[in-house]
Amino acid sequence: MNRLTAATLVGLLALSATSFVAVAPVAAADPTPTPTPAATPTPAPAAPSPIPSPSPSPSPANPVPTNPPACRIADVPTRYRAYTDYQKTLLDWIYRLPSTYAPHDLTTVSHAGLTGTGYVRKLLIPDLTAMAKAARAAGARLAVQSAYRSYSTQVAVFNSWVRQLGYAQALKGSARPGHSEHQLGTALDFKSYGGRAPWSLGGYDWAKSRAGRWMMNNAWKYGFVLSYPKNKVSQVCYGYEPWHYRYVGRTIAAAIHTSGLTPRYWLWKHGSNQ
Repeated sequence: MNRLTAATLVGLLALSATSFVAVAPVAAADPTPTPTPAATPTPAPAAPSPIPSPSPSPSPANPVPTNPPACRIADVPTRYRAYTDYQKTLLDWIYRLPSTYAPHDLTTVSHAGLTGTGYVRKLLIPDLTAMAKAARAAGARLAVQSAYRSYSTQVAVFNSWVRQLGYAQALKGSARPGHSEHQLGTALDFKSYGGRAPWSLGGYDWAKSRAGRWMMNNAWKYGFVLSYPKNKVSQVCYGYEPWHYRYVGRTIAAAIHTSGLTPRYWLWKHGSNQ
């Protein structure tokens, strides 16, 4: 029994040793941490684009002067010299028409009920007739001293004044060929019916006659403007000619009258500049 017990005991001890061998615990693997997403930085707002300053408009290389040039002797072709440009053609000591300019629709001033010799363009007749009738009704009857002059006629007229007055004086009262408004066929030299020539010789001032005063006050109403007013020689180049009127039509004549400008200055400021 003791041997059995010993043998059994030995087996039991062996079995117990086997049963109680400690098993080393397996360390649990650390869980893989969930990556925290990196915060995307909010971009800083872009600086606002500067508003460009408007570029100043370039000044013209040769700005047109406000007033016409000072009077000087020259022979520059005028800007508006077509047949239909008669209302805005600028003629003075500087600017001129070609020698070939000649209106093709001339008619005698008698068609307007006026005495005297001369021709004007037909387009003047309605207003010239109305003005002649109004002047006559007011006891200021008109007549014509001179009207259209061709280039060749102006050559003779200017040379005649040169012989009488000398070149320097002639320039103040007579246009050189090509520079005369009479060549347009729309300018007239008026006088009193039955009266003398209206020229300012010996201190005579036709504007003080009844017909001359009436024209000063009323001609613009019918489309006629005084080209060479008194004391304006520096502006218009020529001396005072109270008899010399140019037809520009009622609308433009009224505008010139209202402005208080001489026709030369008004035409320059309203597009006849060169």
